[in-house]
Amino acid sequence: MDSTSPDSDPGSDPRLDAPGEAQAAPAAQAAAPGGPAVYFDGLSNRRQNVMIGFANQLVMRSADNFVSWPYEDIRRVDGPSGTLRVSCLSASPLARLEIRDAALSAELIARCSHIDQHRLTRGGIARIVGWSLAAAASIIAVVLFVIPFAAERLTPLVPPSMEKHLGDAAVVQIHSLFGDKECSAAAGQAAFAKLVTALRRPADLDDGIGSQVLDTPIPNAFALPGGRFFLFRGLLDKANDPDEVAGVLAHELGHLKHRDNLRQLIHNGSSSFLIGLLFGDITGAGAAVFASRSMINASYSREAEEAADSFAIEVMHKLGRPTRPMGELLFRITGKEAGKQPALWSSHPLTEDRLARMRAADRPASGPPLLSTEEWKALKGICK
Repeated sequence: MDSTSPDSDPGSDPRLDAPGEAQAAPAAQAAAPGGPAVYFDGLSNRRQNVMIGFANQLVMRSADNFVSWPYEDIRRVDGPSGTLRVSCLSASPLARLEIRDAALSAELIARCSHIDQHRLTRGGIARIVGWSLAAAASIIAVVLFVIPFAAERLTPLVPPSMEKHLGDAAVVQIHSLFGDKECSAAAGQAAFAKLVTALRRPADLDDGIGSQVLDTPIPNAFALPGGRFFLFRGLLDKANDPDEVAGVLAHELGHLKHRDNLRQLIHNGSSSFLIGLLFGDITGAGAAVFASRSMINASYSREAEEAADSFAIEVMHKLGRPTRPMGELLFRITGKEAGKQPALWSSHPLTEDRLARMRAADRPASGPPLLSTEEWKALKGICK
């Protein structure tokens, strides 16, 4: 006996319609509506207004462009508040999509199972900070310990011809900074040459040394790589006798003898490179670099300055001339330095300390005067 009601229609059985409805639900989900977004292709700074859609991939359409990104390649990147900014592993590294609509953002996030896979966690940030600090500490260690050691070892290996070339280049800079007006009064030049020759012999330096007096009011004297040194008129104006000038010149000859300027050039060049690498071009880094360089170079320079002072004392003793005048001239120029700046930051020993050392090493004059009264007068007037 047929149990089916004669009025029933198999096509209207709800149980037959159920499978069709079940298939329609995923289809409706796949066809979720899209909306507007902003796209940057990573190849230019052009902003593109696009319409995004959610199919088997994220699609982006504009009047002249069509782009699709696989959902599994999409990653969240930092963006402004209220904006979802994403990139794609399989697209240009700089390509970005920005979605400001909250519903669209939520739809995309729901479809991208790996969107936050590479975002930094606290542990990741801590590791980056840790490695950055370790790198900074390594650079500082290299600047403080390795570079001075390397400069000490490399300096004797530099041939004199190369050192002279560096010195010649530095002379051009000296003239551009302080002027190239050389003091050339004949009698003064003769007196200056006599003084340099008297100092050069006990210093055991050959006659290839070049020396000049420049007409500038700065009271200073300094040496350059390759056997060159300068005396400024300002220092002659401050000096009271030849022994004061001789002590300062003997100090500069000490720098030439020890090749301190070449060693400092290697040291400072390497330090500048590494400190620049450490700080980069961050705003305000210049002040940090300056402060770091000052402190890093301080102990290195003081050691060289003290060695040059020792050399000057030795030369003056060999000539039978007093050492105290050099210290008095330096003190007259700089005045009392204690308390003006921390000793750690000073590239030279404090003038008070140098004066005390020169006084302690002073001996009564046992050799002839380095210049006669007339020669000293001529040297003082070499720029007139």
